[in-house]
Amino acid sequence: MDLEWSAAEYAFQAEVRAFLAEKLTPELRRAGRLMTSVYADHEASMAWQAILHQRGWAAPAWPVEYGGCDWTVEQHYIFDWECATAGAPALSPMGIKMVAHAIIAYGTTAQKEFFLPRILTGEVFFCQGYSEPEAGSDLASLSMSAVRDGDDLVCTGSKIWTTHAREANWMFALVRTSRLPKKQQGITFVLIDMTSPGIEIRPLVMTSGEEIQNQVFFDGVRVPVANVVGDIDDGWTVAKYLLEFERGGGAAAALQVRAEEIATAAAAQPGPGGGSLLDDATFARKLADARIRHTVLAEIECRTLAAVAAGNNPGPASSMLKILGTELSQTLTELALEAAGPRGRAYQPHATCPGGPVCEFEPPPDGYVSGEPWQAVAPLRYFNDRAGSIYAGSNEIQRNILAKTVLGL
Repeated sequence: MDLEWSAAEYAFQAEVRAFLAEKLTPELRRAGRLMTSVYADHEASMAWQAILHQRGWAAPAWPVEYGGCDWTVEQHYIFDWECATAGAPALSPMGIKMVAHAIIAYGTTAQKEFFLPRILTGEVFFCQGYSEPEAGSDLASLSMSAVRDGDDLVCTGSKIWTTHAREANWMFALVRTSRLPKKQQGITFVLIDMTSPGIEIRPLVMTSGEEIQNQVFFDGVRVPVANVVGDIDDGWTVAKYLLEFERGGGAAAALQVRAEEIATAAAAQPGPGGGSLLDDATFARKLADARIRHTVLAEIECRTLAAVAAGNNPGPASSMLKILGTELSQTLTELALEAAGPRGRAYQPHATCPGGPVCEFEPPPDGYVSGEPWQAVAPLRYFNDRAGSIYAGSNEIQRNILAKTVLGL
């Protein structure tokens, strides 16, 4: 990828900047700046998606025939960078960045015609039903059963760590349709209407106090066989394809913005040697290391974008992006908490824009916040980011994938 922009690319950058300046309201910018996890406030996220959809930019990585943009790799990079710099709230990845790609690759014509336009408008909002109480990183051990009964699959079991299950009206899920010698066999990929009888949702309170994730119980839930994506018993193939899109892409720009914000904040905080925290050799060395790692992440991300633009799937690069992106994000949350100092230790979710309700918290009547809003965000983001190296397949699993697919071990 040539990072020396052409005149056309500078013109595209100006177009994106003008669009963001016009359409990003102060409320939307606040929601983006004060995110406490990878998920923005739900209402702000959906409002921003509607604005992007109206412009035709909600799903730029999709094929053009389904509503995507015929952009170059450079244009994707510019768009991500400008959105991150402007403080745009993140869109939920479950529909646009994840299940949509599986539907495009493996779905029937009817599934594509029904779901894809509705994912773009937000009329259909997906959650993911993968993990179970006894099947997390070892996802192939899942046991939620789906028994064929005529034109339906009758689903019984539970899913856990289901992000935004209460907001979603559809779930894409992996269910056990057969018991075969290899545990990856006999798994089916289905789309479940969350209004179906027999579904119960119980919120989970995270260490940050937020209720973003849930456990979902299924008691004889009937799912039409027409909602199977791909073939019955071959859902593992679909899931592996989807996970390549879940695990990588689009993080580098946001992480660079965060690194620069931390540097600015550290320059205003007193350090142990009498100068600013940014002047402290230990802190400066950790920040420099994070910036170097970001350079590597951005390079791999650009190469992956180029592969996708050429019609290929991300392949093992998605595992590299998952490892590098989540571990760099964790490092940055640690540096932000260090820069926040004592005022960053207070629990002040009312000064942030979390991705879900905050459990049993009563803000002070006068709305008082100790320090700046970014200092209130720092501890919540730190707690939420602890799970980054676990979700979407733990980083240990990703290293095993790379060892097998890249190194041939």
